[in-house]
Amino acid sequence: MNITMKMKKMAIYSLFLGLLSFSSCNMFQIDNYDSPSETLQGEVVDVATGDPILTDQGSEGIRVRLTEVSYGDNVTPNPDFYCMSDGTFQNTKLFKATYNIRIDGPFIPLIREDESGVPIADETQTMKVKGTTKVKFEVQPFLKVEWVSEPTVSSGKITAKIRVSRGVSVADFQSKIEPMGNYSSSFVNVTDVQLFVSYSSSVGYRARDERWSSKIEYTGSAFNSLLGQTVTIQSTGTIPSGRTVFVRAASRINYDTPVGSGTRRWNYSEPMEVLIP
Repeated sequence: MNITMKMKKMAIYSLFLGLLSFSSCNMFQIDNYDSPSETLQGEVVDVATGDPILTDQGSEGIRVRLTEVSYGDNVTPNPDFYCMSDGTFQNTKLFKATYNIRIDGPFIPLIREDESGVPIADETQTMKVKGTTKVKFEVQPFLKVEWVSEPTVSSGKITAKIRVSRGVSVADFQSKIEPMGNYSSSFVNVTDVQLFVSYSSSVGYRARDERWSSKIEYTGSAFNSLLGQTVTIQSTGTIPSGRTVFVRAASRINYDTPVGSGTRRWNYSEPMEVLIP
């Protein structure tokens, strides 16, 4: 092989090594971005009382949707997540950026549009998330569900006395929802009362034992006469003696949030611990 050929091969080899080195450096820089570590902490409360909006810890609970708007409005939302059962939420894996924060749950929707998509109201919040950032939403819950007295136990069955009342008046509900179109007076009807029973302290629809949880369903406006009154509901089956379980009562109206999602979300009572003798 002559000297010219050797020099050509060496030049090609050197060029190849240079390209490989450049590519490796670029790959290293892409992988070297800081991982998301900013924290958003939130709470959802009743605007009238300041009480937390108690919810289910799952997809039937309060949905939180974050959309990063640092670089404009036409962006894809982050993956949805959900509030904890006490109406609080936290996300510790966010990039430092500006986000629009939207929540959907058993309360008057924060975003309301008419049938043509024209905005009527937007009560979402937009803020910069840096370090630990806190946000508070004050909403109008559909219902308020309370214990009238401590549950009692007999022969492995729990009997609970609860009270369900409106968190927002029918007139106020109509004034907010009717402008969105396709309004029906049936939206405010209470459709069911539930007693969820579980070994888990996060008891709810997603953490219930179907052997013992029970429900009472209502048609039309049949529950109206029971609003604010004591409603008695009993667990099903027989809970083994010597066990400790947790119970929560829940109720919902005939209205889905977000609108058109088909998900009717419950308002909840506080959880309560019950010892089965």
